[in-house]
Amino acid sequence: MARLRDCLPRLMLTLRSLLFWSLVYCYCGLCASIHLLKLLWSLGKGPAQTFRRPAREHPPACLSDPSLGTHCYVRIKDSGLRFHYVAAGERGKPLMLLLHGFPEFWYSWRYQLREFKSEYRVVALDLRGYGETDAPIHRQNYKLDCLITDIKDILDSLGYSKCVLIGHDWGGMIAWLIAICYPEMVMKLIVINFPHPNVFTEYILRHPAQLLKSSYYYFFQIPWFPEFMFSINDFKILKHLFTSHSTGIGRKGCQLTTEDLEAYIYVFSQPGALSGPINHYRNIFSCLPLKHHMVTTPTLLLWGENDAFMEVEMAEVTKIYVKNYFRLTILSEASHWLQQDQPDIVNKLIWTFLKEETRKKD
Repeated sequence: MARLRDCLPRLMLTLRSLLFWSLVYCYCGLCASIHLLKLLWSLGKGPAQTFRRPAREHPPACLSDPSLGTHCYVRIKDSGLRFHYVAAGERGKPLMLLLHGFPEFWYSWRYQLREFKSEYRVVALDLRGYGETDAPIHRQNYKLDCLITDIKDILDSLGYSKCVLIGHDWGGMIAWLIAICYPEMVMKLIVINFPHPNVFTEYILRHPAQLLKSSYYYFFQIPWFPEFMFSINDFKILKHLFTSHSTGIGRKGCQLTTEDLEAYIYVFSQPGALSGPINHYRNIFSCLPLKHHMVTTPTLLLWGENDAFMEVEMAEVTKIYVKNYFRLTILSEASHWLQQDQPDIVNKLIWTFLKEETRKKD
């Protein structure tokens, strides 16, 4: 009996792990089946349209707009990867580092690059695998540990030891992890539409609505097929994400111009441009939940209430993981793409947070 009692916790842990991975793979199969049906439907309506992809040889002019900043590159010594970023503001000013989400790239921060360059050296990074940053081939190169190390190395290469760190969506996930693992590097943390990672992993297992909203996490576990589905019908899924009534930028927000949308399609239509971004998601289930999870940095969490991918309740729960000043602002009628949707309000809230004195919780 004593031996059984000793083995019981390990047995329960093993069973829980088996149940979790069974759920993951079953849901992967379900998502793949749904997308396969969509593909067959598209082929039935018109095979030529399904595989149509106009040539895009030259980037839209908005990507070289000088008012957004200067295009720069830095090669990291340890990893050997070359990173691309756009920088605005004078060198020597405090660093503001901007981390984009999926499927985005540095351009999603265009409103913030213009706004904060007066007082900061604003750097909008293309994350590993995105845009003009190098994209390793193997999915193992996109583990969260690698992504965290990237940000630390970028700071070192830029000549800074700390920064104001802002992340949206998947970039918000990385921003949370940087604040947890390297709190000395983050003066203030600002996250847009992504909860603390532990809140996300716990909530998704208990709330079927969030499980459905996060179905793309499971779909992305499948090799090559997600990349293919994104590219058919001239990147119809990408266009839908940003412009549709259900998932796109809010009706009262700053709509993407035709040139803005073309900039996204141009970047993700380049050869192999989708594999790196999707590989970010292909390691997530082996990396969460976190062993260390408390945040000791003053934190601002901004949330679009009409986020089609994240339940707003997760924003409220996040505060229990921040052992410092924490402010949450939920914007009604705003979408998941908050810094593009409501840039004036977002910029004002960020300025207020940056200028106010924040005191640590007792």
